[in-house]
Amino acid sequence: MPQWLAAFKVIDSSVKVVDFREPHDKESITMALVWKQAHGHLSQYPNLKCVASMGAGVDFIFEDSSYCKSIPMTRVVDPMLITDMEEFVTAQVYAHLKGLYDYKVKQHDTLWSQQPYLRKEDVTIGVMGLGVLGAGAASALERQGFKVQGWSVTKKNISGVKSYDKDHLNTFLSRSNILICLLPLTPTTEGILNIATFSALPKGAFLIHVARGPHLLETDLLKALNSGQLSGAAIDVFHHEPLNKEHVFWKHPKVHITPHCASISSPESVVPQILANYSALMNGQPLLNQVNTEKGY
Repeated sequence: MPQWLAAFKVIDSSVKVVDFREPHDKESITMALVWKQAHGHLSQYPNLKCVASMGAGVDFIFEDSSYCKSIPMTRVVDPMLITDMEEFVTAQVYAHLKGLYDYKVKQHDTLWSQQPYLRKEDVTIGVMGLGVLGAGAASALERQGFKVQGWSVTKKNISGVKSYDKDHLNTFLSRSNILICLLPLTPTTEGILNIATFSALPKGAFLIHVARGPHLLETDLLKALNSGQLSGAAIDVFHHEPLNKEHVFWKHPKVHITPHCASISSPESVVPQILANYSALMNGQPLLNQVNTEKGY
């Protein structure tokens, strides 16, 4: 939080910004900038006119019963976040192709053993979710010479990327050797990474999950990994964070954990659009990156 407050002060010190933990007049607050706020907290502000997420995700706001859908909601769409996500998923794809995860396991076993590796032409990458981050990741991988396809509610027009709509999920899955989840979390997508989804993938497929923890049914993932249906999974997001130290994922040789770090909002990069939206709000103008509260994204 101090870094965010400092960014606001540097960029525009004329706008009054307060830390919710400090004493302040709650009736004077018209815009709340939040990230995984305590449920019920928003009800303390009777004159709230906008709730702004500090990142690309907004599911945690919908989960808070104190949020009223009539209040406009915004999310972050930031070139830096998009680039960070592109780089992260690309790194995960290459780590899988080149067998780096397997070599890490062999290192722990002090085993010197070369193995064949996959090439770009050996795989098709499927991206679930073609919003700003998903479309960016799909395009970045396509530019590197990968065969890339995407799945979303409606077809998207992305150069070089074959697009499937919601009615053709199984066709999309059957052709995805590497599955990247970048879906928004909604009642429809919650639990979508389940045994049915994994079973529809080619045997030995690899999962890269960088969306939201509740997309994944963890017991189903373990079944798919232990049966060999999935060859591995790189997981960046979890139901409960930080991940419990006793969680089975930590020591599973086919699960590769990162601490929700695929794409992290930079205050210096994000604050200008928050200030632009605050100005628009105060002047009755349209908001940037406003969320459709009926669709959930």
